[in-house]
Amino acid sequence: MSTITMKDDTEIYFKDWGKGQPVVFSHGWPLTSDAWESQMFFLASNGYRCIAHDRRGHGRSSQPWNGNDMDTYADDLAEILKALDLQNAVMIGHSTGGGEVARFIGRHGTKRIAKAVLVGAVPPIMLKTTANPGGLPMEVFDGFRNAYSADRSQFFLNVAGGPFFGFNRPGVKVSQGLIQSWWMQGMMSGHKNAYDCIRVFSETDFTEDLKRIDVPTLIIHGNDDQIVPIDASAKLSAKLVKRAELKIYPGGSHALGDTSKDQLNADLLAFLKS
Repeated sequence: MSTITMKDDTEIYFKDWGKGQPVVFSHGWPLTSDAWESQMFFLASNGYRCIAHDRRGHGRSSQPWNGNDMDTYADDLAEILKALDLQNAVMIGHSTGGGEVARFIGRHGTKRIAKAVLVGAVPPIMLKTTANPGGLPMEVFDGFRNAYSADRSQFFLNVAGGPFFGFNRPGVKVSQGLIQSWWMQGMMSGHKNAYDCIRVFSETDFTEDLKRIDVPTLIIHGNDDQIVPIDASAKLSAKLVKRAELKIYPGGSHALGDTSKDQLNADLLAFLKS
């Protein structure tokens, strides 16, 4: 396996496909780089170098007890870009990975970055606060933690079989393959790592990070996203990022890389070439 060792000896697994301008992918919770394979295969087949890592505590990377926080996730990503000496890279992040992209730029700037894409991303902040009245109440995330602790395997099946892909909507064709793939990736995560990450993706405030993004940015979101509601995420982020374009997928789920795969692939390629 291809791995890069971080400063705290955590080993981060990564994939590196194709040649050309680098495109760096950050996955959502509680998944792995496998979640991006359709996009990586498509873009690598169209002349791009596609790189995706398993976040610490997820997939084939180490499962350290500590370091399950957004600053460390972003610093791990910076170490990967440095180790591979990536320049003029396009960063693409989904859900929690979108937060990772924003925090990376907030902490490390855009010296190595040409463009950014946020897909179904959690910024600015998912949690309902005085400053973010449209967010989700803490009770929602406490419910996640309780269900996870009670039976995380069944919890993952419930999420994948319902709101994540929108399989709970009337008339939607359900893919057992996608459900099983999502469950498998989730079960590869470290128990504590994925538990801690619920707090990370829900309570981290990316407002200032978004304001620091100074490269062309494409924000893509489904208006039927049941995991990260669009009104409190993409629509707000598009106002905070100076050079942002917001593209809304009518009826789109949280899992646009699968349920709107062809459209997303075409939009990503067009943005890369623009």
